Amino acid sequence: MSEAAAQLTLSWPMPDSFAEEDFLVGAANEQAWDMLARWPAWPEPVLRLSGPAGVGKTHLASIFARRVGARWLPDAAMRRHDGVASLAHGDFDNCRPIVIDSCDAALVDEHALFHLLNRVRAEGGAALLVSRSAPQHWGLKTPDLVSRLRLCPVVGVDAPDDALFRAILVKLFHDRQLAIDVSVVDYLARRLDRSVLLARDLVARIDARALALGRRVSRVLAADVLREAKPDAQDGEDPMAI
Repeated sequence: MSEAAAQLTLSWPMPDSFAEEDFLVGAANEQAWDMLARWPAWPEPVLRLSGPAGVGKTHLASIFARRVGARWLPDAAMRRHDGVASLAHGDFDNCRPIVIDSCDAALVDEHALFHLLNRVRAEGGAALLVSRSAPQHWGLKTPDLVSRLRLCPVVGVDAPDDALFRAILVKLFHDRQLAIDVSVVDYLARRLDRSVLLARDLVARIDARALALGRRVSRVLAADVLREAKPDAQDGEDPMAI
């Protein structure tokens, strides 16, 4: 393919898929997966789902929400004065759990969240609170809310282990209909941080580069893209070496 043609190649973004069949269960997330599947037999009506960025918390929470018909509050709702308050003071269906994503985002109305959690408990509802960190690190100014949140049981989603991360890489390439050699997966898995978001971004870059050059995805091509995206990921190993 000529340079001009390569420059004209369009890179179509792949939307994030939160479908259940796209979630891979492994040691890093199995406990959380099992706990959400136990609803409504949770140990407490309010459950926290916690873990670092990019490990699949929102994906898992969205699967739960679809399964049970939960009411979903995205992180944007946490930044609006009427976001949580609309549930805390409005119509309430105790048969529909509430899922609040990114609870550690900038929370505008702490009192509304405190009232909502009290209402969930008093009226027999359920709530799943998704966050990266523990409540004491959210920057909250309402001591009673911090205390209430810290008493909630928590299930964690950790960074994927080696086997799960390799499986995630294979699936990301497969989703783009790319035939991939195991040596490419091994090469990337040894150098990437264990983040699904980072892996998805890198696979998209590799796909775009292969399409632009009219080449298959090789270890050399993947190494070139990785070097540009994350220069410190290289350890001096020759990508041509077996």
